Amino acid sequence: MKKWLLILALSAVLCAEEGVKQVVFDLKTGNLETFEKKVLQGIVFHKNHYEGKLEKLEVAVVIHGDAYKFFVKDLKNSPYKNDQKLALAHDQLSKRIATMADTYEVEFLMCEATMKTLKIDKSNVYDYVKLTPNSTIGLIDKQNDHFAYISID
Repeated sequence: MKKWLLILALSAVLCAEEGVKQVVFDLKTGNLETFEKKVLQGIVFHKNHYEGKLEKLEVAVVIHGDAYKFFVKDLKNSPYKNDQKLALAHDQLSKRIATMADTYEVEFLMCEATMKTLKIDKSNVYDYVKLTPNSTIGLIDKQNDHFAYISID
């Protein structure tokens, strides 16, 4: 009897894992339109697609390149202080990105190495953003955890 319960429990775990898809986005773009389309709209679309199939989509986003600017709290104290287009969209973007982290459970990982080069202090980055030593390590770790890779340039 115990064997059957163990087999049944293991089967349930294996079946549950089959319904989970994983993707890591390699986010490098600083283009606002691309960011909105591929991250803010795209991830919601993909999450809803898999939810409609009774599957789960786990999403991680590794931030580097020109994408840092979307995750800075105070633009005035950053390398992006003169980006007028970003300044106009900043308040709305910050709310939408927070929704991605909270409601859609998107994991955001930021390359710490270039943060230092750009003089972006951790205190000026949203609290839900985790740091990774560099983008390559973040991508290697996620891909070794079986996340599919998609580049957003």
